[in-house]
Amino acid sequence: MTRVVVKVGSSSLTSAAGGLDHARLGALVDALAAAHADGDLPVLVSSGAIAAGLAPLGLKARPRDLATLQAAAAVGQSALVDAYADAFRQHGIIVGQVLLTTEDMVRRAHYRNARTTLDRLLELGVVPVVNENDTVATEEIRFSDNDRLAALVAHLVDAERLLLLSDVDGVYDTDPKKPGAARIPYVRTGSDLDGVQLRGGGSGLGRGGMAGKIEAAWMACSSGVPTIIGAASQVAELLAGVEGVGTAFFATGTRATSRLRWLAHASVPRGRLVLDAGAVAAVRERGASLLPAGITGVEGDFAVGDPVELVGPDGVPLARGLVAYDAAELPALLGVSTRERGLREVVHRDDLVLLRR
Repeated sequence: MTRVVVKVGSSSLTSAAGGLDHARLGALVDALAAAHADGDLPVLVSSGAIAAGLAPLGLKARPRDLATLQAAAAVGQSALVDAYADAFRQHGIIVGQVLLTTEDMVRRAHYRNARTTLDRLLELGVVPVVNENDTVATEEIRFSDNDRLAALVAHLVDAERLLLLSDVDGVYDTDPKKPGAARIPYVRTGSDLDGVQLRGGGSGLGRGGMAGKIEAAWMACSSGVPTIIGAASQVAELLAGVEGVGTAFFATGTRATSRLRWLAHASVPRGRLVLDAGAVAAVRERGASLLPAGITGVEGDFAVGDPVELVGPDGVPLARGLVAYDAAELPALLGVSTRERGLREVVHRDDLVLLRR
């Protein structure tokens, strides 16, 4: 059975007045239910809670203050999930609501728990409906948009595919409203997007935009999850893998372990280790562990086992790893040979992931 994560934004679910468009939501559910019947295991990452809460609260536009945004999310989330539950029920499918915060991703124990819950829901034939917990999230601790959340969920559930749905049918080389704009059918490397001029971010009801979708696609592809950006109106064709629909991003990396995917994409570094040129080459080119002799600087306050960022002499991050020393121990070991003192690796290569350049 194929696990596929499908993300849909507010603009694809709401009417011009700001409330839920049940016809559009129903069309999405029909396509997901058909894929479910064919053996797919869909995970739906759905925006729309705040948008769904506007009309019941008598609000004409997306609020600007955090308290009202969270009130709209509290009202709208139940309406959104009820609408999904009713629509999926017509196909004999049960849905389960899963609300996540950044804490559930950056804390390793929370990450494992979220993974276990989603795995069990899928095993039981339930379609998880995932959203950020906007009721409690603040600007400082949010995912920034649900595209990034969807990429993280794709890593979390070992998805074979990620679909990022939009009101545009793919990535264009310029604003798709401009005459002569051309859709880019395939993206294999970053050079395929050279010269692309992206339009501004999203509708008035959502936070995302095409730039965010592209970044989320790279995040998924770098860990072996191919991704398609396409129109919500074409979701049936996208799920069926119809050629020539949407923009397909090819996987650029291998599928790492859950722990390393968490380290690369969801962990929050507690410090930085500055490497000399030789250590950069050893880590990046030869896949070696990081030794004390190659470190020239230590920043931050971290303990053994914490994630840290590895940066080159230019300050550009090249990797993340789980450190084997705490911040107080390391300064005395900088430049010291492991053979001379019998020291262990600062970051073992099995606890290290390279970051996409």
